[in-house]
Amino acid sequence: MNLKIALLSGDGIGPEVTQQAVKILNAVAEKYKHTFTYEKASVGAIAIDETGNPLPDETLQICANADAILFGAIGDPKYDNNPTAKVRPEQGLLKLRKSLGLFANIRPLTTYESLIHQSNLKEHVIKGTDFVIYRELTSGIYFGEKKLSANGNEASDTCKYTAEEIDRISHLAFKAALVRRKKLTLVDKANVLETSRLWRKRVTEIAKKYPTVKLEFLFVDNAAMQLILNPTQFDVILTENMFGDILSDEASVISGSIGLLASASIGEHTALFEPIHGSYPQAKGKNIANPLAAVLSAAMLLEHFDLYDEAEDIKIAIEKSIELNISTPDINTINHFSTTNVGNFLSDFILDEENTFYNKNNIDLGQSTII
Repeated sequence: MNLKIALLSGDGIGPEVTQQAVKILNAVAEKYKHTFTYEKASVGAIAIDETGNPLPDETLQICANADAILFGAIGDPKYDNNPTAKVRPEQGLLKLRKSLGLFANIRPLTTYESLIHQSNLKEHVIKGTDFVIYRELTSGIYFGEKKLSANGNEASDTCKYTAEEIDRISHLAFKAALVRRKKLTLVDKANVLETSRLWRKRVTEIAKKYPTVKLEFLFVDNAAMQLILNPTQFDVILTENMFGDILSDEASVISGSIGLLASASIGEHTALFEPIHGSYPQAKGKNIANPLAAVLSAAMLLEHFDLYDEAEDIKIAIEKSIELNISTPDINTINHFSTTNVGNFLSDFILDEENTFYNKNNIDLGQSTII
């Protein structure tokens, strides 16, 4: 298969983790005789510094012409710590999602047996957790009208949804439930918000077309609590933009590291794949950031094009790296590996699983782990 991939590394640790994802994609391409080509483009703080625009027109055009987009991270302290800044890195990502119609954000979460002890939650609570969050991505309060009074003492953000916006992501979520454990939980605030009542009405109607899927409802405050108390109860979680943003970050503590969580943003014509962690500016340039979320995002990219065997190879390599403790400091605090060296191991394992084994000295020297 030939794939043209737009490469938007972004800010902070974005370039470092994205580089490893590309390394692993290249290993897959070599093994399975695919051709993946990449076109780099700037977005976020780096794009503001270069052009004054967090999403330059050239970047948007490159993304529109690509088969898929591999995204790193976005954000910079000089903007985060300046509440008066009119142009912000995050505006680039929001505009990209809106311009390309990336309406469905998909965030899977699973636990790794050898990492359960890393979680802040008790083992018996999180063991066996395996769910996916479907978050609406191009509407809601993030995109609603924003007002600030002339005297600066009153502000408002409008939350707006249409039936069409709700329906299109709901169908995707129900279809996912059909091939999983056939359970869907709608998270809303229908006891207070009119938009949530519309969500509940539309999802209830759509559920009739998927009679084998069990539909449940949770208010968002209860859902936030249940994610911590009993995460194994969830299969597919469907929710609106802001609720999904908050819940998916909350869910990251279950796995033991936010550096393990990948995501896909799907539209009608293209798709974007990115780790859900931020730009982590404190680690920028230190070669210590966990690349696994970016690599798992690359696996989701392959699955999007029905390259399931290739994606499974990546997941097996990641499980092996975790099992052997070939991990960055967020997971392996005592005898950790660098971002680059984790990527080297994954690449070697994909290319020659039978003859790849743990040899820290070789990895540290940047040499092959294959002997």
